[in-house]
Amino acid sequence: FLSIGIIHPVLPSPFLVVLKRRYSLSSSVCSAVLIFVMSGVDEPERNIMMFCAACGIAGVDAIKLKKCTACYLVRYCSIKCQRDHRPQHKKECKKRAAELRDEILFRQPESTHLGDCPICCLPLPLGRENCTIMECCSNTVCDGCYGANMIREQEQKLKHTCPFCRNPAPESSEDVEKNLIKRMEVNDAFAFYQMGWSMFHHEKDYKSSFEYYSKAAALGDIESHFQLSILYRDGEGVGKDRKKEVYHLEEAAIGGHPDARLNLGC
Repeated sequence: FLSIGIIHPVLPSPFLVVLKRRYSLSSSVCSAVLIFVMSGVDEPERNIMMFCAACGIAGVDAIKLKKCTACYLVRYCSIKCQRDHRPQHKKECKKRAAELRDEILFRQPESTHLGDCPICCLPLPLGRENCTIMECCSNTVCDGCYGANMIREQEQKLKHTCPFCRNPAPESSEDVEKNLIKRMEVNDAFAFYQMGWSMFHHEKDYKSSFEYYSKAAALGDIESHFQLSILYRDGEGVGKDRKKEVYHLEEAAIGGHPDARLNLGC
């Protein structure tokens, strides 16, 4: 006879009780079932695959177990069980969550922090000086595609238009602002970044700049995360906050922002 403790020392005894009561199985049959099921599961996953970490109830039939979203090491059958188990799990959870964060932080992204050129689909250069921002559609196009479009227009004697959306470039700052407002109405992250940049550098309205950067960052703009880290560092438009500064630096670094990675290492 193999006891539950021999199969896996971390498994709680309630798990064996559930098998016995629900399926009217003998202890030996329960043990055999566990050996068969867990033989195909890697050792680190065994603790989370089968039972609630708090009460030991099995994840079978109508009982659905949910993973701890911070560490993914354990599962729970209810919020109550998760709260009851929190004091025991807290230390291990924080340690694993930090490890997972580091794995993401040091992973090399597939593209640059500026994303891919929407025309050739190649990663954009690290510096914005080697690409062109199209103010009509808020897209960033690499200089290669922009230059190829210019040559095509000159050869065919065409009017200059955006190489992506084919709309003419805005003729005044008022037109640029109208286009930005239109893009922000459809939650264009880069449009919010552009407005934040304009508020910071042209209007010197740091509070509004912070609000626009925050919206852009929430929509996934990497550069806005980096700009927010600077605002939190210098206390412009928002109070100084070292913890939030580091958070936004890490988010920018995860997206491949070179300056964010440099600042984290300093």
